[in-house]
Amino acid sequence: MIVYPNAKINIGLNITNKRADGFHDLETIFCPVDLADTLEINLSSDGVDHFQTLGIQIDCNGKKNLVEKALDLLRERFAVPALSISLRKNIPTGAGLGGGSSDAAFFIKAANSEFGLGMQVCEMEDMAAKLGSDCAFFIDNKPKYATGRGEVMTAIQDFPAGYQIAIIKPEFSISTAQAYSRVRPMKPASALKDDYCRPVAEWKGLIKNDFEEFLFPMFPDLQGYKDALYASGAVYAAMTGSGSALFGIFDGQPRLLPEIEALRIL
Repeated sequence: MIVYPNAKINIGLNITNKRADGFHDLETIFCPVDLADTLEINLSSDGVDHFQTLGIQIDCNGKKNLVEKALDLLRERFAVPALSISLRKNIPTGAGLGGGSSDAAFFIKAANSEFGLGMQVCEMEDMAAKLGSDCAFFIDNKPKYATGRGEVMTAIQDFPAGYQIAIIKPEFSISTAQAYSRVRPMKPASALKDDYCRPVAEWKGLIKNDFEEFLFPMFPDLQGYKDALYASGAVYAAMTGSGSALFGIFDGQPRLLPEIEALRIL
């Protein structure tokens, strides 16, 4: 079985509270995008699990990656046979695109289908949420308004038709821990759900990513890249998640300036 775990972008990201457990409460809107990894799952020929990663390399510091952790979770409930798993990474890490979370969620969905595990969507979302704050989003994989750590989701209207998205990834990455160590919770100026439902042309003055305020001074190139997206004709541009990737929304085919075209991954 081959599946294609896709990336996501955050349209707006407000950090609203630091919790007693050390995590942060947030509100954001997750939207799926077409950039995707390739995940191939086969029965193992020798009764032993095999896992290989191709493409962009994942630095797990010697620990299991999220797909392997998802397999462990499944085996706590189900007799999943030995597998040979191949993951080709096209979604960069440290970019705020949710690639690892998507890989794990798509693995759960694929295993549920292939081995007849009988889990409903809500059960798969609960399992995925144990692996990462945004992991559950990729189970249903449709635009969602998310709160809590990102795991409390409600459906929201689809991304507006007629617009196209370009994503650029700087040469550097930003770890989630690094990003959250700098951010300060604050009350949003307006309701994100309401702002998202307004015309895209109005988003620029309304929808923001709180991480930009704290990370742009640390990584000055990010502001320049965002400005270049607007100079390329974007109707709206922002960093996604905790960075370092940025996206622009265009009313038509994106034509990026040469200085950022080389960084384009979608």
